[in-house]
Amino acid sequence: MNKPVPPDELMTDEDGPLYAPRKKVYPQSVSGRFRSIKWRLMAVCLGVYYLLPFVRWHRGLGAPDQAVLIDFPNRRFYFFFIELWPQEVYYFTGLLVLAALTLFLMNALGGRIWCGYLCPQTVWTDLFYAVERLVEGDRRAQMKADAGPMTVKRAGRRALKHAIWLLIAWWTGGAWVLYFADAPTLVRDLATFQAPAIAYLWIAILTASTYLLAGYMREQVCVYMCPWPRIQAALTDEWALNVTYKYDRGEPRCSVKKAFDIRSLGEKAGDCIDCNQCVAVCPTGIDIREGAQLGCIQCGLCIDACDAVMTKVSRKTGLIGYDNDINVQRRIAGKEEIFKPARARTVVYASLITVVCAVMLYALMSRTLLDVNVLHDRNPIAVRLSDGAIRNGYTLRFLNKRGFDRVIAIDVDGPTDAKLHVIGADSVTPDRPMIVLGRDTTTELRVLVTVPFDEKAEKSVPVTFRVTDIGLGEVAFATDHFVLP
Repeated sequence: MNKPVPPDELMTDEDGPLYAPRKKVYPQSVSGRFRSIKWRLMAVCLGVYYLLPFVRWHRGLGAPDQAVLIDFPNRRFYFFFIELWPQEVYYFTGLLVLAALTLFLMNALGGRIWCGYLCPQTVWTDLFYAVERLVEGDRRAQMKADAGPMTVKRAGRRALKHAIWLLIAWWTGGAWVLYFADAPTLVRDLATFQAPAIAYLWIAILTASTYLLAGYMREQVCVYMCPWPRIQAALTDEWALNVTYKYDRGEPRCSVKKAFDIRSLGEKAGDCIDCNQCVAVCPTGIDIREGAQLGCIQCGLCIDACDAVMTKVSRKTGLIGYDNDINVQRRIAGKEEIFKPARARTVVYASLITVVCAVMLYALMSRTLLDVNVLHDRNPIAVRLSDGAIRNGYTLRFLNKRGFDRVIAIDVDGPTDAKLHVIGADSVTPDRPMIVLGRDTTTELRVLVTVPFDEKAEKSVPVTFRVTDIGLGEVAFATDHFVLP
């Protein structure tokens, strides 16, 4: 009988470990065109996120004046001049479709530029990195401090860094809850400990998640947690521009002095001097010279670092840049570079984005602010009266999306000589019911439709309720059936 083999003996040296322990990344600060773009986008994104809840937008008497508000108690979503009701959730579906198509188009044009410039994880991680460098110094200072013993000075700096991180994370969570209530009022209630418990709970959750994701997990989120790198790899094509090391120009690598000697002998020497600056500035710690990798977020910081080195050694910049392998091969073959931003993939994405935007805009501009729904009684479905007439009961639900009261008239079309009666509501006229609908409300009314008996009548006849705003002339319809017992 064979003896069981211990698990540690099953793994050979060729197999290697099942996972690699994380090596802390110390990104070095860098300046340049792409770093400047990232600073500006960070300022815009954070400014919008933190300040937007305090922007006011006048909507009339009794309506909230916060420009962007998710009002759960009243089931409304306000975005400047747009007010959406729960029945209009399809607009959010359209926004999700639009966001996905935009992401696909960005990927087809420039790879993971969303990840490198606009992703919340990237924005807040960049901010945390800036705080870390401000308090503890740049890459070398941090590495030297981590390699040495803990001192009082180092402990103080670390405590200050984490205090600032927690302050940023706390305000990030606090800003989020401001989108769900009047911001100035909620800030006052939070400061005086009079806010709802759910607000404090969500602030705590978002504070912890921001602190952990941006302060500790950082590149781990991009490499292991986020699904987009894997989706992006399946969606990209050979023409998409990605941050690329132009190995046709950079190889073979050698120092400046050695390159001079090699070239003096008439042999080829690459422009890359193997300074590793592209690796030092990378927020995920990859070496772009090894080709396309899952960890590359296309932020362009390695381009800035490489251009700075090329400038110092008096060589042409652009050794690392937004490019594709097709152009690398064309340069090797002595052909001109070709860029195809407009191709079948990008045209389809752009066309779909245009169509979705047009449909949503048309639906938004042509939507009615008066709506009606009908529900037929189920038990009994029809009643025969003493005089032989047939009566059906319905429940009508009216939606008045206006910010003021309105008077509506209710008409019924379909059965011959049908008479309409509204239960539990005072009508201005008996023959044609006229009802007052409150502003910005949903109103339910029970109505009865009575039709004289007719032996030749069909068992089921379509019945349409026509609702007309007497003052504005807006019309809404709801259709059901009138049935015989």
